[in-house]
Amino acid sequence: MAQDYYEVLGAKRNASQPEIKKIYRRLARKYHPDVNPGDPSAEERFKQIQEAYKVLSDPEERKIYDRPPGFYPDGQRAAAGNGVHGIRFDGQSPFGDIFSDLFGRGNAGAGSARPTRGQDLEYSVDIPFLDAIRGTQTLIRVGRRGGLTQKVESFRVKIPAGVKTGSRIRVPGKGDLAEFGGPPGDLFLVVRVQPHPFFSRRRNNVLCKVPITIDEAVLGAEIEVPTVEGKARLKIPSGTQNGQKFRLRGRGAPSAKGGGRGDQLVEVQVVLPTVKDERSKEILREFAQLNPQNLREKIGVDGSG
Repeated sequence: MAQDYYEVLGAKRNASQPEIKKIYRRLARKYHPDVNPGDPSAEERFKQIQEAYKVLSDPEERKIYDRPPGFYPDGQRAAAGNGVHGIRFDGQSPFGDIFSDLFGRGNAGAGSARPTRGQDLEYSVDIPFLDAIRGTQTLIRVGRRGGLTQKVESFRVKIPAGVKTGSRIRVPGKGDLAEFGGPPGDLFLVVRVQPHPFFSRRRNNVLCKVPITIDEAVLGAEIEVPTVEGKARLKIPSGTQNGQKFRLRGRGAPSAKGGGRGDQLVEVQVVLPTVKDERSKEILREFAQLNPQNLREKIGVDGSG
């Protein structure tokens, strides 16, 4: 027994065209093969949804589908015993347009079909932080629809250097397939950049935190720091304070739209040593006597008692 297209979509028979479209989109997202990889039942459900929407989304085809069996407005009678809803005595089928969509040809009495462009598709793609900075290629799997058929394709897409979360990459001709020989739609990839354990990004600048010892902060030093393109040397001047930031020019993220590269901002974090032996403690006491400081004087504490 043929399925009721309204039951397939879970729609009322008097549902409006916008309601039909809204229901279809919700179900298509739920049962899409890319969302349910390796699930044959979901794939079959998706095909049923596509088939039902194909008819109910077209006002003329829906009108024909809604006619009760045996009803023919032109006064002709159905062929004896055929039992097929909507087939007229003259042999023409009111579903000719659907068959044309499927098989790419017209049928008797059907008007000439115009080529149509395939629909655009939009997919999200996760990119590691460093790959987003440097640029990469990623392998994606996309479900492309043509008529009532679903085709899953795998191909590589070039990700330009400097993309960030929310960037949209257009892949021409990789959207849904067209009907009647028209051009396919485009694929749009929406980038989601994965967080990095060490680096972060603000506009086109790359930020990181680097630990330094107390003697490096007091006496000054030249240290090695990681960057998104490898290692670099950074000069730490004497008297550097905890949390102080230094700039490595041109070591940040490139602009995906052109216009140069950002900088890398390095925030130093002074790490206090673990003092266990008495000699080290004596040195610190002597250091405190030679370099007296009242750090809390400005906040109203004189340190005298």
